[in-house]
Amino acid sequence: MSDIEIREIGENSASGCDCCRHKERSPEEYKDLVKRLNRVEGQIRGIKGMLDKDAYCIDILTQVAAATSALNSFSKVLLANHIKSCVEDDVKNGSEVKIDELIAFLPKMMK
Repeated sequence: MSDIEIREIGENSASGCDCCRHKERSPEEYKDLVKRLNRVEGQIRGIKGMLDKDAYCIDILTQVAAATSALNSFSKVLLANHIKSCVEDDVKNGSEVKIDELIAFLPKMMK
């Protein structure tokens, strides 16, 4: 796993995961997602550096917009991968659980 780990979801469970759900990703998918997150992480560090150097507000806001766009791009790719794999597999197996889960999640994502 990469140096970026998010464990907040499901912290209340004994194993630290959300009902022990996992997603095996291809090396290509994993590499692409990590590359995107690393870009966002670098942008956030850059924004902090700008703040430390008393950069002009609009210049900082421009970088915030770029970081937001990069994170939104990450989310879109992850969502597309989820639909193409997890949701598609669930439907092929005659279940609609993942579709219902996605429908319930989308309003949170669109805030």
